[in-house]
Amino acid sequence: MARGNGGIGKTIFLLILIIILVLGGLLWFDYLGVIHAKKMFAPVYKLMGLAPQTSLTSTNSKPLDADLDEDRFSKRIEALDIRTQELDKREGEIKKVEEQNEAIAKELEDRKKSQDEREKTFNNQVKKYDDRNTNIETIVTYLNNMPPQTAVEQLLSHDDQDVIDILRKADEMAAASKTVSMSSTWLMYMGRAGQSERASTIERKMANKPESLD
Repeated sequence: MARGNGGIGKTIFLLILIIILVLGGLLWFDYLGVIHAKKMFAPVYKLMGLAPQTSLTSTNSKPLDADLDEDRFSKRIEALDIRTQELDKREGEIKKVEEQNEAIAKELEDRKKSQDEREKTFNNQVKKYDDRNTNIETIVTYLNNMPPQTAVEQLLSHDDQDVIDILRKADEMAAASKTVSMSSTWLMYMGRAGQSERASTIERKMANKPESLD
């Protein structure tokens, strides 16, 4: 009889233990929001000072995957911002180089124009000199074929610089042809024509070989 009472006691103890475990498991799952038994365990939560996990809070909580995706997205946005800044910086550098190249190109163009102008001026001077030289040679040829007195009359119609250039060209042509120059004869006839002072001035200027009489 005693043994039967002991078996009943163990059975009751096991039933109570099972009930406690079941209630404890339900209470834990309800707290985690896995199951919904809030009304049943509300007094227990209040007694223990706990707030059960509601469906609202469970729904609003972000899954771990969502946090990882958001983190990846943020890092991509940050990488894109950095890349954009690098591209903007590179674009600014390229623009600066282009401006420098444009300035250099303009400077080279201006230099080329200036050089072209100098060459044009030089060529004009050369042409002018060549034309003048040709004209002086022609004048000397004509004067050599004239009587000295007539040649002097023609010389006196020119200014001193022209007379000097003509006399020098006469000496140059005479030396080239190995003949006697008429320059000294023309100067002598200039003195006879009453232009002794002018003849002396021209001889002095020829001796000094000035580049210009101005």
